[in-house]
Amino acid sequence: MEPSVAVVILNWNGLSFLKRFLQSVVDTNYSNLMVVVGDNASTDGSVEYLKSSFPTVEVIQNDENYGFAEGYNRVLKQVTADYYVLLNSDVCVPSNWISPVISLMEIDATIAAAQPKIKWFDDQTRFEYAGAAGGFLDKFGFPFCRGRIFDVNEVDAGQYDDATEIFWASGAALFVKRKCWEEVGGLDPDLFAHMEEIDVCWRLKNLGYKIIYCPDAEVYHVGGGTLNVENPFKTYLNFRNNLFILQKNLKLNEAYLIIFLRFWIDFVALLHFLASGKFKHAAAVSKAHFAFLANIGRTAGKRGDKQLSFLTHVGVFHSSIVWCFFIEKITVFSKLKKKPISRLEILQ
Repeated sequence: MEPSVAVVILNWNGLSFLKRFLQSVVDTNYSNLMVVVGDNASTDGSVEYLKSSFPTVEVIQNDENYGFAEGYNRVLKQVTADYYVLLNSDVCVPSNWISPVISLMEIDATIAAAQPKIKWFDDQTRFEYAGAAGGFLDKFGFPFCRGRIFDVNEVDAGQYDDATEIFWASGAALFVKRKCWEEVGGLDPDLFAHMEEIDVCWRLKNLGYKIIYCPDAEVYHVGGGTLNVENPFKTYLNFRNNLFILQKNLKLNEAYLIIFLRFWIDFVALLHFLASGKFKHAAAVSKAHFAFLANIGRTAGKRGDKQLSFLTHVGVFHSSIVWCFFIEKITVFSKLKKKPISRLEILQ
């Protein structure tokens, strides 16, 4: 029998997405599947719609909006399966999107998490921002993807059709073994939303697990379903959470240096926002730094017993993606190959 898989969609006032995309999930071709919607106290009639239109879908209701991280933690405590798939509500899936990923993960007990190829729903020839062909970090902790660097989304021409070990798998379609999820303690609720998948993948890697990308399955993501890229709150979360996960997961000597340098790089971003007239975004960067400093003791208490040297992790780019993109004008991942990336390996 195939391993049991629970596809779990966390919903908050996403009725329009449930109407558009949930049927594609229900129609998935996988023999040992359950579909669950965890609801973060929606007020748009989502729960009523689910109960009337999708009686086979299990609905688990949270008593308030706990955000992405704690919302999922609470729901998944009530779900039993060999594998969890955390799937955004604004994702459309083809029928055979699960089997290739599970088959790849089953070949190695040290593989803890994975993602499929993630493409843009509105133009399915292109990779999508939130995941593309697998996530990476540069030497200062900036995230980017194969197929997407900053706001440049590449056309999928088969250039990333190799199954590889990566640094982080996207939370838009995150496959994770339940035993690994429980071992690492799930998502960090203090992150609320954004970069929580990078944090959980990093914690898994510090425990010796692998994160992989499977090109033989693909999904189609709308993106920006809850917080649009132009929302200053999203800017705040991204800058704050990036600093949080650096403090939590870096070796102490690395953390001092990288966080110090990141403050200065973030200050340049703040100036850029000011020069562009995006004053609320500039204020969001400043607010993020103050929030990081205010919580530095709390975050220190979350450091695990084991941090591996950052540059030894698979999927770390040993240069600055900011410099490469804005100064060297490198906009596609394949052109970064002349610079070292830690042990990027092809899975056979």
